[in-house]
Order: sequence, then structure tokens, then C-alpha cells
Amino acid sequence: MKNQKIALVTGANKGIGFEVVRELARLGFRVFLGARNAEAGRAAANKLSAAGDVAFLEIDIANPESIERAADELAGQANRLDVLVNNAGILLDDDKDALSVTPEIFEATLRTNTLGPWLVARAFVPLLKKSSAPRIVNVSSGGGQLEGGADGWAPVYCVSKAALNGVTVQLAAALPKCAVNSVCPGWVRTDMGGENATRSVAEGASTIVWLATDAPHDLTGKFVKDRKVIPW
Repeated sequence: MKNQKIALVTGANKGIGFEVVRELARLGFRVFLGARNAEAGRAAANKLSAAGDVAFLEIDIANPESIERAADELAGQANRLDVLVNNAGILLDDDKDALSVTPEIFEATLRTNTLGPWLVARAFVPLLKKSSAPRIVNVSSGGGQLEGGADGWAPVYCVSKAALNGVTVQLAAALPKCAVNSVCPGWVRTDMGGENATRSVAEGASTIVWLATDAPHDLTGKFVKDRKVIPW
């Protein structure tokens, strides 16, 4: 379809990202399912092929060379990008205590959760600028909120998401024609969230999909949960 919208969702071979791809495909998007594990990514894309137009794109957001290769590959397959969902993220097992966490854990977490989305956005800006109404959705966390204080849970993960929120406002300022927002999906039943989480994957994906599709385009540079702006 000539006017078919095009989206890329990173970290989408499972969990929230997988569900976002499914929903966007059902809405008629051509969706690139991004994942660093090629086998898992291809299997996920094949599983979703019945939902719509889904293709696998290999991308490791912790690796700048991989990001650039992915941008080149997508540019060879599409003339623009309408929606970028920066969903890929990590929560490392040893991220338990702010006073004992190692520099290696800190650096690895920020490389994926903060620097990665920044580099991905930068690499795909040329394609996003070819869209009439481009959107970037950065999947953050309530753990990244500074208001209300931290409770000690996964301190480096929380710092990385607070920093991702900083990336969001900087990108929003740098890209005035692009709607750029952070989203808190809530506590979701995924590998990361665990089976006791209060929200289904579909509930976690809901506001991400809304920001990618129907949210007002002048809503930008904000932190959003359940389709409402929340404090940083």
C-alpha cells in the first residue's frame, strides 16, 4: 500500500515489544521487528506474519555498528520511517544495591537503556524526517521518576530510565516536527516484570501503541502513562 505507515520496534522478539508489533501490524502498519538475536527475531516475525506486514530487522542497540547497519538495511527496504519505538532494555540480575553495584553493571545498563535509544534515534532521523508526522516512543519506567523518590529497587535500571527521560526531552527539542515521548507501561507480566506483575502484556502495550498512532502530534517531550502526562 502506497500510504501504509512504517514502524520499527526494537527489542520486539518477546514481551511488550512483541505485542506492540502485533497491534501495529493489525492496524495496517508495515512493521520492522527489531531484535539482536537473529534466530529469535525471525521466529517472532514469522509468528506475527498472520497479523499483518511484519519483517525482521537485526539490531543490537548496545552496538553502534549494528545500529548503523540496521539503519542502512531499513533504508534499502523503505523510503521513510513513521514511528520508532525504542523498546529494547535490560535489567541485570546484579542490579540490587546502589552502594555495591559495579561500574560494569552501571555501564552495561546505561549503554543499552539510555545511550542505545539515543543512537538509534540519531541513526534513523534521516528516515523519520521523510515522514509527514514522525513519532518516537521511548519505553521508560515509573522507576525512572524522580518525583516521589526511589525505593531502592534496581537502582541502576531506575537511573538509566531517568536518563532516558532526559534523552526524550533533548530529542523533542532537537526534532520539533517529531512527536517524541517517554512512556511508562506499568508493571507488566513479562520476563522482566515477572508473573506477579499487575498488568497484562496487552495493557502494557496499550499506551505505547496510542502514542505511536492516535495521540495528538503536538504532544511531545512528555512522560505518559495510561494516556495521561505524568511528572518526571
